[in-house]
Amino acid sequence: MGHNPRSIPRPLVRTNQWFIVLSVVATWITGQSWILLIPLICGLLGLLFHYNPIMKWAKVFLKRPMNEYIPEDRDQQQFNQVIAVSCLTIGYISYLLHWNIVAIIFTAMVGLAAFIAILGFCIGCFIRFQWQQYLYRRKTETKG
Repeated sequence: MGHNPRSIPRPLVRTNQWFIVLSVVATWITGQSWILLIPLICGLLGLLFHYNPIMKWAKVFLKRPMNEYIPEDRDQQQFNQVIAVSCLTIGYISYLLHWNIVAIIFTAMVGLAAFIAILGFCIGCFIRFQWQQYLYRRKTETKG
């Protein structure tokens, strides 16, 4: 299994997902919304500069060469990260505005999506696939 530069080793993706889940739970337990800023800022750094500190930190603990881990598609992970950052942003701002129900809804969505991905079903992957299918159908319908 050769390492593709367009992929990310699964353990790094899982670490990021667990970090999101634990940050959401910690926010709920403590009532400290600033905790959401940690995965939010790390996610933004990953999207804007291709440097996610959580994944960089986790990389230190990989015991095998990068190409020996199951690869995750980088473009798909970027798409998922856009969704996560969006939900974390809306959740954090909602907490600041004391819109607690909205905050809980958006943090629950991102926390549940990350946890469900850890269990093996990627909601972001499903959404992206459906979107790509829609664009393909639209493109082929306009040609015919």
